[in-house]
Amino acid sequence: MAKKSIVERDRRRRRMVKQYRKRRLALQKKMHDKTLSVEERFEIAQKLALLPRDSSKTRCHNRCAVTGRGRSVYRYFGLSRIILRELAATGEIPGTVRSSW
Repeated sequence: MAKKSIVERDRRRRRMVKQYRKRRLALQKKMHDKTLSVEERFEIAQKLALLPRDSSKTRCHNRCAVTGRGRSVYRYFGLSRIILRELAATGEIPGTVRSSW
């Protein structure tokens, strides 16, 4: 089980990403617009830099929905390999079958 503070920090970041998403996308779109002058694009980049760092999507980390584990998380299921194996073995994940030969 991951530390509660780490899991909560990631949740806070995800909320912040959602909150600033529209502003960040609008500024990025303007910044990449080639019709604007270099000075205008630089000012837009500075405005983008003033936004909180945690509002960037790249700062979010994939975590297991059950344990909060940050490593080896399958995106499709949102579970770590350990929990995925346990749930698949007990038949709690539809469509998965434990292989045996």
